[in-house]
Amino acid sequence: MDGDKIEAKVKVGDLVMQNPQALAALQDRLDNMTQSPSVMDSLPLSVRRRVNALRNLQVKSAHIEARFYEEVHELERKYAAFYQPLFEKRKNIITGVVEPTDEECEWQSDHDDEELADELQKKASIEEKKAEEEGTAEENPKGIPEFWLTIFRSVDMLSDMLQEADEPILKHLQDIKVKFSGPDEPMTFTLEFHFEPNSYFKNTVLTKVYKMKTEPDTDDPFSFEGPEIIDCEGCEIEWYKGKDVTVRTITKKQKHKNRGIVRTVTKQVPTDSFFNFFNPIKVSSYSELDEDTEITLATDFEVGHFFRERIVPRAVLYFTGEAMEDDDSFEEEELDEGEEEDQEDDMEEDEEDGDIKSGEAQPAECKQQ
Repeated sequence: MDGDKIEAKVKVGDLVMQNPQALAALQDRLDNMTQSPSVMDSLPLSVRRRVNALRNLQVKSAHIEARFYEEVHELERKYAAFYQPLFEKRKNIITGVVEPTDEECEWQSDHDDEELADELQKKASIEEKKAEEEGTAEENPKGIPEFWLTIFRSVDMLSDMLQEADEPILKHLQDIKVKFSGPDEPMTFTLEFHFEPNSYFKNTVLTKVYKMKTEPDTDDPFSFEGPEIIDCEGCEIEWYKGKDVTVRTITKKQKHKNRGIVRTVTKQVPTDSFFNFFNPIKVSSYSELDEDTEITLATDFEVGHFFRERIVPRAVLYFTGEAMEDDDSFEEEELDEGEEEDQEDDMEEDEEDGDIKSGEAQPAECKQQ
């Protein structure tokens, strides 16, 4: 089961988050298993030799699988070039550089949606006419204002990272791109956040590089299930003076022990901000990660993967909320299944306690529908 992995990691196409409590329980189980006899211990020597031969075949299979994922990465890189003209036009429409034609703006919808659209159009026309009469009509906005900020506000994973001070900055975000590493390069993908010139920082592009491991572990080759994000690298944000939203200034008064003189000291301390995303935790392959660091890294990897797989390719659907409706439906289905399991567990507990006896009529609320 994917959730049983101890190392926090993200796989291409199948993101896995770690649960510390589950991992602790799993570790206890594994410790107990190592103390009990294994299947191999009960086999004759000749059979064990043949099983070891199968293990060697499995290792070779893992290396073939690694080559498969390398070719998948090449396909992703190839097709990224086909998507790019569409994404570039999306950016130009969002920023108002290009005005789409009437034909491009025509959307074929269901009959009910058309009726709703007509009603909204009539209502908008009435309000627009009233605003013109009152002299309060707003100027036609350029492009699609606050496109990316709206997505950040709407998606739970991103809104959890979003702070009030971040929002004015993200109004200047014009595009998010995904770039894949080239042939014969270590497998990585880079998120590029493109900003228009603003009063917060000098950068026009902020980047986050995610590094992946593509080969099976020498010590544990059977754990290989595809490329894993193992590290990430941010970039330096060149903040203008007094505009850095990743820190806050605190003031403290200090009193001299002998002279009794009081002085005021100010210093900057880190604070929550989406822009901490570009300053990730440094991972050392020689040091063991504590639980908090593993959770932080796992969350970071999840966010990076979500940008790559969901937000960038389907941005307009997250802007309109259509993509989130699909996500909510999936979560509700999972929840329903979990509730059914809980109900079954409750029934089993009741049976063990003798509350439901064979041959007795069940109360109405306990009967199966």
